Amino acid sequence: MHVEDRHGVDELRGLARKTRDGRVRTRLQALVLAKQGHTAVHTAEWLGMSRRMVQKWVRRYNEDGLVGLSDRSGRGRSCKLSEEQKLQLQQRIEAGPREGDSVCSFRGTDIQEILEQEFKVLYHLNGVYALLHRLGYSCLMPRPRHRKTDPEVQATFKKTSWSRFGRSATTIEINKFRSGFRTKPGSVSKGH
Repeated sequence: MHVEDRHGVDELRGLARKTRDGRVRTRLQALVLAKQGHTAVHTAEWLGMSRRMVQKWVRRYNEDGLVGLSDRSGRGRSCKLSEEQKLQLQQRIEAGPREGDSVCSFRGTDIQEILEQEFKVLYHLNGVYALLHRLGYSCLMPRPRHRKTDPEVQATFKKTSWSRFGRSATTIEINKFRSGFRTKPGSVSKGH
């Protein structure tokens, strides 16, 4: 296997130690073994990959250098929504639930229904959460509020509720009264 002389063996080893990406580290190790004269079969056995994969990474290194060892974009299935639809979904989420949604805050299943009814796209629930994450949303959210909630009524209730129920006439000092009892270490008999 021919490896272009772009980097030395020691330099490739140093890069393999420094990188945090495990895939790139394995690919760099394959290059080190190939530069040392090992065959693709031996390198593949050593690293636990196929001979074809070793040859692929050596070829990509020869063509593109270290950049060729990184994963290329475009892996996985593309999004079912267009960019315009993503913006519409974000606007719909930001606007909050409508009267017809019959919820006070969106959950994953609610977004799943919106995608199906309004965008005619089917998503599994895990896919909905992945989509929301890509759009910048997190699963943390404030406590939901009912749409008929009136903050002014709540504030007056908080101010006047103690006067309705009355306050305790006496306050009990902490540790003034102890509940329970203590036993001496030898006073409890053990079951036979």
